[in-house]
Amino acid sequence: MLLSLVLHMYSMRCVLPAAVLLGTAPTYVLLWGAWRLLSAFLPSRFYQAVDDRLYCIYQNMVLFFFENYTGVQILLYGDLPKNKENIIYLANHQSTVDWIVADILAVRQNALGHVRYVLKDGLKWLPLYGCYFSQHGGIYVKRSARFNEQEMRRRLQSYVRAGTPMYLVIFPEGTRYNPELTKVLSASQAFAAQEEFLCKECPKIHIHVARIDRKDVPEERAPLRRWLHERFEIKDKLLIEFYDSLDPERRNRFPGESVNSKLSLKKTVPSLLLLGGLTAGMLVTEAGRRLYVKTWVCGTLLGCLWVSVRA
Repeated sequence: MLLSLVLHMYSMRCVLPAAVLLGTAPTYVLLWGAWRLLSAFLPSRFYQAVDDRLYCIYQNMVLFFFENYTGVQILLYGDLPKNKENIIYLANHQSTVDWIVADILAVRQNALGHVRYVLKDGLKWLPLYGCYFSQHGGIYVKRSARFNEQEMRRRLQSYVRAGTPMYLVIFPEGTRYNPELTKVLSASQAFAAQEEFLCKECPKIHIHVARIDRKDVPEERAPLRRWLHERFEIKDKLLIEFYDSLDPERRNRFPGESVNSKLSLKKTVPSLLLLGGLTAGMLVTEAGRRLYVKTWVCGTLLGCLWVSVRA
């Protein structure tokens, strides 16, 4: 019976992170909302500084579950900047949790609170978070011909004028999934089943970083487009070598030396205890539970109304 219980608990190990991350959402939104009201008559830089700190607290809790809780090994290759700086982060888009990789790198530069995303438009309807991401500096964009370049320029220029610290995350490839490509989906699922990807865990994450100075990036549209395509050609070659190299020594690794980077519990556990403790404290009283439920319901409705008008 004990063995059965242990196996059952192990099979349910993903429930705890989901419960905590979703369960603390109203607490986080209440904290942010209170600060938003208090800072309404203060210079925007004061609001931004505290908002970045709040965001850092929440994302440190997220990283506790994605790194410390899972025990995943992070292997870094290439250019590994250590100092906090304004960057544009361009990455390939292979899974639903690619945004976590941006957090993994940002926390190692002490820039976690500065992470802001260019997001697909549909995510603005996420309960509570859809509105907040926009308030934190995220930019929602529509794909293909519906992309509003002028609006994105306006938002970015407003952040530049305000001196907003920026760790701007963009996935130029856009979507990972197109239901119309049935043959591609079938082939992908067959390959995953053959390689047993659907039932294996991922004990390691390999991250290759190429740091490019701003002066080396073209500013004109046509050269910039060519440059971006060239960068993704380089990326594709790295991935082909990673997965399919004929040399076993070069397979399942990127070129160069890797650094095994472990995230300290001192960075993540305090955030977990703070948000978890505040949420638990709210839920132990009847008034707190009512506030909790109202935040979920009213916050979601007001957030959706806000993004439908402003985002």
